[in-house]
Amino acid sequence: MSTRPILYSFRRCPYAMRARMTITYTGIEVRLREVILKDKPAAMLAASSKGTVPVLIQTNGKVIDESRDIMKWALIQNDPAGWLESADRDDSLVDLCDNEFKYWLDRYKYAVRFPEHDEGWYRQQGEQFLAQLEMRLSQWRYLSGASLSAIDVAIAPFVRQFASVDSPWWSARPYPSVSDWLYEFINSSLFLGVMNKYPQWLEGDADISFPTQPYASL
Repeated sequence: MSTRPILYSFRRCPYAMRARMTITYTGIEVRLREVILKDKPAAMLAASSKGTVPVLIQTNGKVIDESRDIMKWALIQNDPAGWLESADRDDSLVDLCDNEFKYWLDRYKYAVRFPEHDEGWYRQQGEQFLAQLEMRLSQWRYLSGASLSAIDVAIAPFVRQFASVDSPWWSARPYPSVSDWLYEFINSSLFLGVMNKYPQWLEGDADISFPTQPYASL
């Protein structure tokens, strides 16, 4: 077995983003394999028949193919700022993100595929989650308090997608605290450091070591 785990990832996938950011924070070194979702490698599908990213293959051969489980796997090994505590405490907020908010986000992004309602209606459903974040962030700098945590890392990639659907609407700052939080997040060294572009991984390619730079706090 290799001395480093393998991480199958896709740069723009929010689930993969949260896994890459957590791995960067913990300082665990993995072998990154960038996937093109329309051309998934056979090795990844053999490891996980789900066919979604991220997929982590541990050095003992065990597979983790849920992003939140990958986050917890990494945090159990190294957690210098106590992210795991906030992840356990605020897990229900991530549940809302991954289930209800993601459901409406997909319909908002691809409203033409869901003609039962228009884009604005789907946005309003997603805004119920944003209103909860706004309430928290009007009191705290981050979702769990004064410091960045796993909850911010888990949720921000999805809010980023929501904000990008209608940029003029978002630029009007309907949720000012969420806007400030998201702006800081997507301009952070942590986020920018995991958004480097890599070529599609093909069988036989040399390993790409990840992360490429150590974690720097916000």
